[in-house]
Amino acid sequence: MAITLGHAVAAVTTKIAGCARTSGDAGTSVALCLVGERGPAIPAPPLLVGRREGLSACFTALTLSLASPSLAAILEADDDEELLEKVKIDRKKRLQKQGVISSSAKETGYLQELVYKLSKVGKAIENNDFSEASSVLGPSTRADWIQNVNLAFTKLTSSPEEKNEVDAFNSSLASLISSVDKHDIESSKSAFVLSASALEKWVESTGLVGLLKGL
Repeated sequence: MAITLGHAVAAVTTKIAGCARTSGDAGTSVALCLVGERGPAIPAPPLLVGRREGLSACFTALTLSLASPSLAAILEADDDEELLEKVKIDRKKRLQKQGVISSSAKETGYLQELVYKLSKVGKAIENNDFSEASSVLGPSTRADWIQNVNLAFTKLTSSPEEKNEVDAFNSSLASLISSVDKHDIESSKSAFVLSASALEKWVESTGLVGLLKGL
C-alpha cells in the first residue's frame, strides 16, 4: 500500500516549502557620556542607612532566602503529582485499549481486508483501470465489506480524534466510489490519498499499527 499511496500522492499533491528571511538592523542604542568642560564632576553624597532600616532589610532578605526553596519544592511536588496522575491515566487507557484489541480478532480481520482492498484500488487507479477499482470498491458505501469496516471502527474507536478520522475516512471513501464510477481520474486519486491518509492516522492512534499488514 505504501508504494501505491506514494504514487498517488506524487500525482495529486505538491509540496511547497518556503523560507522567508528578513534582514535589517535592529537598531543601535548609543550611550553618550557628556563630560563638563569646567571642573571635575561633583560626587554624590553617600547614602546613609540607619541601624533599624539595615536590620529590617537583612531580616527581609533572610526570610525570602529561606522561603524560596520551600515554595519551589512545593510547586515542584505539585507538578510531579500531576505528571504521575497523567501517567497513571494514560497507562490505564492503554491497558483498556489493549484488552479491546485482543478481543477483536474478527474486527481486525475486517480492517485487514480494508487495507488489501485499498491497495488494489490504488494500483488500479494508477493504471487508469476503473473497471478493476469499481469491482473492488462495490457500487456504494452500503457494500457489506464497508459495513463490516464501520463495525470495527465503532468497536475500536475511543477518542474524539479517532472519531474524526473515521468520519474523514468514510467521507473520502464515498468520494472515491463516486469518482471511480464517473471515471474521473484526478478526483479518484485525490479521494484515494485522503482515504488512505485518514485510515493510517486512525490505525496509528488506536495502536493497531503492528497488527495490520500492508500499511
